[in-house]
This record gives sequence, C-alpha cells and structure tokens, in this order.
Amino acid sequence: MAVLALSPTPAHAQREPFRDPDLPLAVRIDDLAGRLTPDEKISLLHQYQPAIPRLGLGAFRTGTEALHGVAWLGEATVFPQAVGLATTWDPDLVERVGAVTGREARGFHARDPAANGLNLWAPVVNPLRDPRWGRNEEGYSEDPLLTGRISTAYGHGIRGDHPTYLQAAPTLKHYLAYNVERDRATVSSVVPPRILHDYDEAAFKHAIAANAATGVMASYNLVNGRPAHVNPDLDEVVRGWTDQDLLIVGDASGAANLVGAQRYFATQAEANAAAVEAGLDSFTENGPDSAPTVAALNTALARGLLDQSEVDEAVRHVLSLRFRLGEFDPPGRNPYAGITPEVINAPEHRALARRAAAEQVVLLRNDGNALPLSAESTKKVAVIGQLADTLYEDWYSGTMPYRVTPKQGIAERAAVSSSEGVDRIALKELASGNYVAASTSDTGAVLTADAPAPGERTGLDVFDWGEGTVTLRTAANGRTVSLDQNRNLVNDAAQPHGWFVQQQFELVAQPDGAYVLEYAGNDVDEPWFGPDKYVVVGADGGLSLGAATPQAASKFVREVVRAGVDSAVAAAKEADVAVVVAGSMPFINGREDDDRETTALPAGQRAVIDAVRAANPRTVVVLESGYPYSGDWDTADLPAILWTSHAGQETGRALADVLFGDRDPGGRLTQTWYRSDADLPDMLQFDIAESGHTYQYFRGDPLYPFGHGLSYTSFRYSRLRLDRHAVGADGEVRVEVDVTNTGGRAGVEVVQLYSRQERSRVRQPVKQLRAFEKVRLGPGETRTVRFTLRAADLAFWDVTRDKPVVETASHELVVGPLTRELAVRGERIPPRDLGRSTPAQNFDDYSGVTLVDTTRERGTAVAATAPGQWIAFRDADLGRGARSISLRVANPDEPTRVQVRLGGPDGRRVGVVDVPTTGDQYAWTTVSAPLRGAAGRQDVHLVFEGRARIDTFTVEEQ
Repeated sequence: MAVLALSPTPAHAQREPFRDPDLPLAVRIDDLAGRLTPDEKISLLHQYQPAIPRLGLGAFRTGTEALHGVAWLGEATVFPQAVGLATTWDPDLVERVGAVTGREARGFHARDPAANGLNLWAPVVNPLRDPRWGRNEEGYSEDPLLTGRISTAYGHGIRGDHPTYLQAAPTLKHYLAYNVERDRATVSSVVPPRILHDYDEAAFKHAIAANAATGVMASYNLVNGRPAHVNPDLDEVVRGWTDQDLLIVGDASGAANLVGAQRYFATQAEANAAAVEAGLDSFTENGPDSAPTVAALNTALARGLLDQSEVDEAVRHVLSLRFRLGEFDPPGRNPYAGITPEVINAPEHRALARRAAAEQVVLLRNDGNALPLSAESTKKVAVIGQLADTLYEDWYSGTMPYRVTPKQGIAERAAVSSSEGVDRIALKELASGNYVAASTSDTGAVLTADAPAPGERTGLDVFDWGEGTVTLRTAANGRTVSLDQNRNLVNDAAQPHGWFVQQQFELVAQPDGAYVLEYAGNDVDEPWFGPDKYVVVGADGGLSLGAATPQAASKFVREVVRAGVDSAVAAAKEADVAVVVAGSMPFINGREDDDRETTALPAGQRAVIDAVRAANPRTVVVLESGYPYSGDWDTADLPAILWTSHAGQETGRALADVLFGDRDPGGRLTQTWYRSDADLPDMLQFDIAESGHTYQYFRGDPLYPFGHGLSYTSFRYSRLRLDRHAVGADGEVRVEVDVTNTGGRAGVEVVQLYSRQERSRVRQPVKQLRAFEKVRLGPGETRTVRFTLRAADLAFWDVTRDKPVVETASHELVVGPLTRELAVRGERIPPRDLGRSTPAQNFDDYSGVTLVDTTRERGTAVAATAPGQWIAFRDADLGRGARSISLRVANPDEPTRVQVRLGGPDGRRVGVVDVPTTGDQYAWTTVSAPLRGAAGRQDVHLVFEGRARIDTFTVEEQ
C-alpha cells in the first residue's frame, strides 16, 4: 500500500531539484537519493517507510490488496473474482475494471493518505496449474498467454494511460512457480528449465514487458531448492524484461522465513543481505514495525555482507515508484491527484460490476435450448440451493456496499419461490435430554444445551461444503456458529471468515447412532491448538471444545426438523423453472494457506440437484465457485448448466441478465475441468509436460475442455486462410477466418487460435493457445477475424544451448473446427555437444531426481535421493570416441557412484564415476573416470547408485 501522507514542505524545499517536475526523472531521483542519510535510506526498504520531515517526505506504505476491486479498506466496488474476470476473455473489459480499481484506490487514498496506499498488490499471475490450489480463485488461467493478456489489461487499467504519472502501481504476485499452500514456506517447486521458461516465467513476462506492471512480489516457496526471496532472477531476469524501474517486494514474513521455516541462513542479517543482492527492494516484515528489518540491514552493512551501493540501488527503485505516483509534484501536474472518495462505488462502477459479472458467466450445457428463459412462459421460478440467497466474499475481496443475490436478481424478473435446500436440525444432548439452543441477539452468545423441547431457539441449518465439513447457522438469529476466544461455541458470525475460519464443524456419526460435534477450523493443524477439538456440554450447559476424542465428547441425537431435499422439491414442483445455485464457500473450499482435497461437488448439494431435477424437468444448475468441479454430476439429465465465479455485488442481476437472455453468455473456461481427481497428478509435480497436465499436455477426456463455453446462438467457421504457408524464423503469418452467426439472435463468440507442432526434438504440447478475439455478431452477420502469428511465438526453450529456438517443423493451426498447415523454416537442433561444460539440469529426460540449489547465491543442480534414479541427454555426438567424463559433484552422504550408460538407464555401461563424500551439499569437487566404447550419436544416461548432486559435467573426446 503506497501511503503518501505528506508533512508540510519547508519553504526552501520548493527550490530543490527533486521537486522540479520538468527535470528528467533520473536527475530527480539522483538529487533526492543524494540528500538522504544512510539511516534514511535503510528506512525506505521496509513496507512502512517513515516520513522524513526535513525533506518534506511523507510516509509511504506498500501493499493495498486489489485483486478484483480494492480490498480491506471498507466498502468498495466488488467485481467478479480474478478467475471470473479472466473467464470473460475480454482484455478491454478487464482493463476497464482495472481502471476503476485504480481510481477507487486513489479515492481511498484521498480519504486517508496515512493508511490507504497506491502500491497495489495485484494481479496474481501464477498459472492455474492445479485446480486444487487453494488460491485458484486469485489467478486467471492455466495458460500463460491468456494469463499474460488479462494481467496486462488489468495492470494497464490500474496504472492509467498517462505517459508520466501512475494512477496506482500494480505489483504482480507471486514470483515464481507458486501453486501449493500446504507447507508453502518449505515446499520446493521442482521445475525443469523448459517449463520454467516457457510456462511459469512466461505468465509474468507479458505484463512486465508491456509496462503494465510496476513490480513483482517474491513468493513464499523455494524454486529448485532456493527460496524465491533470494532468487537472483528477480534482478537478472525480471528486470531484463523492461527498461522501466520495478519495485520488487517481499511477501509477508517472507524474509523471516529465510531464517525461520526455511533455515536457509543462520541470521537475519545474512538473509536480508542476500535478498537485497538478489533484487528485493522492500521487506514486508513485522507489520508496521520496521525496527527488526532496519537492524538486520544495518548489521549486514557493518559486517560487510551488503554494500552501500546495493542499498542505494534498492532505494532508487523505491523512489522511482514514488516519483511516478506524483508524490513530489504540484497537484496540478498530476491528473490523478484530484480524485476524491466520491468515486468509490460510483453508479458507473456499479454498472460495470454488473456487466463484468454477466460477461464471465459460462454456459457449460444447454440441451434443447433450455436457456434463455422466456419472460412470457416463465412466470414463477424456484431459486434453490445453499447459494441461492447469499453472496460470499473471499479473503482478498473488498467489502460489498450492497448485495444482489441470485434470488433477488431473478425476483426482479419473475415471481420466486425459494429453498436453500439445507437440513434444519435440532441437537438433543443424550446425557441431559436437553436441546441445544442459541441466542436471539444480533450479537449472539454461547450455545447452551438447556432447552427442554425443540423450538424457535433450537433450529440449526446445516450447510454442506464437502469433505465432511459443515457450517451451522442458528435459526434464532440467522448467525453462523463460531468459536470465541475461550473456545466456546457462539452464534455471532455473519459468514465464515478469518485466517483460521473458526466456523467449520463435522457431525460425526458414532457406532450407537448418536453424533458428536467435531471442530474443523484451520487452526486445529497448528501446534499450539492442542488436542481438544470435540464439543462437550459444561456444567452450566454451555457448549465448548473440551474433549480430545469422540469417546470423551458429549453425544447428541440429530433430529431433522425440516429436510432440505424435501423443501427444495416442494419449491421446485410449484414453479415453471427451477434454478439450483450450488457451489463453494470461498473461506472453506480452499483459500490462502489451505489447498482443497477434492474438486468434487459436495454430496449434499448434489443430492439437492438430483431431487430437484426429478421434481421439475426444467431445471437449470448454476455452479458458483472459484475453481473447476469434477465428478459425475454432469451425467445427470440436466437441461442447462452455468458456471460463475463469486461475482461480487451484482451477481444476482448478472445471472438474471444471462438466464433471461438480455446478455449472451460470453464466458469461456480458462482451465480444464477434469472428470475426476484421479486425473490430477501429485500437487508437487510442477513439470506439466512430464505429468501430462493442463490442456497443453492432457491427453485424457476432460469433463469440459479449456476454452469451452456455449452461446444462445450458433456459429459457423469458414474460409480459414493464411497469407503464406511457409515462414522463416523471423517472419510472421496472417491468419484469417470468417465467423458467421447462424442463429436467430445476437451472440458472443471467443475465436481461439491454437497451434500444434507436429515433429520436434522435445515433447510438445497437444495444442497451445496463440491468439484469441471476442466478437459480437448479430443474426446472420459474418465477420472476418484476423490474427498475426509470429514464428518467434512458436519458439520453445532449448536446453541443449540454453536459449529459445524456433525449430524447422510443420505446425497445424486450428481455429474452431478448421485446420491449416504452416511450414516453419527455423533450425534443426544439432546433436548435443557434451564436450563443453553441460549443466546437469539441462537433461532431456529423468526419473526420480530433483533439482536443487548449486550455491545459496545462484545455480541449479541435479540431486538423486535414491539409487537407480537417472538423467538422460538425448542425441549426444560423441564423435569417434569419448575418452573420459568429468562431473562437478557435491555429496554430504556416503561415497557412491554414477554410472554412464548409453541408450537407456539399463543400456550398455561405458563408465563408472566414483563420488566421494564432500562433507556439505555446497562443497563441490570435480571427479573423473575413463569411458570405454562410447562413440557416435548416443543417448547418454547418468545413473545414480546413491544420493549425490551433479552441477555440471564434461565429456572429453579422444
């Protein structure tokens, strides 16, 4: 959050060069940096930068959250979740959303400059590699091109279109290869070079290269054994994508993890010095208390771990951003300085929120043209389901100034009957015979087992979120049951919320037919929580956590007061159409620090869908979630299925706009919807080419494919044509296709261009998105859609020479059902030259090994963790004979050996290299061994007999 709280400027300061907006930016930065004392410079490297009154500098803070609107600062326009914004496939629309977000950030800043800053931590551009990632809702797509286009649009909107000044400053999160929440500070994302360059880095490069972002945030995880906060690529790669200054920030406590959970450095001084050397400019540590960071950096300087020149460089990056935000200029020069709080949730912003929420709706299925609904024939609609009459905010959501639920939005179009489809139960304690009762107060109170009979105060509505997890809402006051600080059960929560989400429970059936109530909040996994997670009834009748086992817990009889399925069926039977709104709760079904265990639809919600469909053949299912669903629910006889993200304040009206045909469903999926969790790899498998995942490499039959989405009309693709059928590596081809609306109503189509390289030295994607355009066509209208495809866009990372390469090959270009062949005259990758030093990480294939850090500062090596693991180097030219092989190795374990085999891991052995104990994983030595019978073009395999590390190797010819 950039805080520009200005102290009064001394009169003499008006003459200082850094305050002259007509001077070049570099001159102004130099002037201001030269006036700062060493201590003042260090103070600027923390998230909370203090004011420097003697120079008239105000305080400055990085880190306003703004993923889909401004968050955490009060009521603001809340747009669809980030994954929903991407599902529009509409960069122009997303740029408008970004512009509103930047404008409202300025409005908040004007309201409270000391708290509300202009450095925005958005967007998240980590590719959505695995739908089980808890933060899936925060990202855009499993495809790096689509992610790049949408993030560029959002970033451009945030920063504004002025050539000099920034409206606000977007920061990309989280660099790099971050897709796992469990143990995220200690997980090492193992990513081979080609996937790292072509997939993970590619998603970040788009917005940086387009100057649509002003910085990046380092991620919590390690990448190939090295913590991201000390990844030298921050400075050496990311900054190379642009000629503008970037402010590189740490994530909260990311630098502390270097000494804490990661144990990468012995002291914070060493850790902070390494982070600055790697390119980090701003530490996000200890909340507003900058003292520990300042002390560590000063210690690093005093011990010679850090040079003053490195501090000065980081300060320049900080100051550059503050200058571009207009902090040191007269308000009249900065076009954004006059924005006031009145812009927050302005009428035009609300209208844009409604449009964005409608544009991101995906029509997954529409058998027999069940949709759109006809206003003439649809007089009464049953709106059913756990999400039918509520809207949920997520962890990074803003506070909705109002909420139009699906039920409310549809009620503006037709008469409505409704049921949430959840069981209302009463819990009767076996020991006392009393029922659990709740307070009718708006603020709630401790639940007590003191009601002699069921009544108004004893009803508990059970919401099923899957994996056995439920939330309990009390009928007494409509509030959700939570825990207070003494671990009592209280009915005081408006919705599940908080870091540990203390509104989660499980009703656990016991062998005798009774139930115990188990607390399932996220904090039960914390070491300080303790064993007591089962509910007991105290002597005063109060419910609290007090038992470590089900046997020691209080037992209850679960009495169903009203069956959710029966209520749903009753509502459906009396309606012309039933709309079932099912889905996720963003604080429960995965979020930051909590990956989801399954992508299946909760069984309780599935039961409601099946029952409603049986009761009313005109059933429409709306899935509301921040991630794809798997399962067999789609095999049910459902006429129509829609998907929406948690789409913000206008969700209900937007859904009604689509259901009744005011807007054609223009959304298209940005992720593969797999049929089963079994189709997914281990979450720690980041090599998507090896595991065969995302649409690029998946060869199975998805439930719904990447890019899928239907319209209320139909389209015909014709005359796919290329302006040339062969192109050189530095050339480009123009691709044109005619798209015709063949239906009787206006509609939206997303025209997608894919390519597939038909022959290659490496495993190529099944297909890969190269371009797209969203078009709106009236009935019978034809439009020619044009794309320009550069041959350079077809390049991939060549590990044999550490550079991108355009191979000579034929490419199949695909648009809709049409295909054309394009011959690309690039180059043929020559045989490997192992006579020069070859990084071991640049293998062509592998089994079992992992990638690790060569040193704490830089480099990536290969490590074997068990005997029999291997790495392969295809098509190596060993000439007339190879004499010997030299390996640069480290080995903290017992002495071992590495075998050299040809043709395969079990192929002919031509050499064995003894690997001694080196005493430390960073203690490297070179070992050699003769080779016999190694000649010609060969696939060379290095097979480990035990644990060891290889950095580089060289084969010497005779």
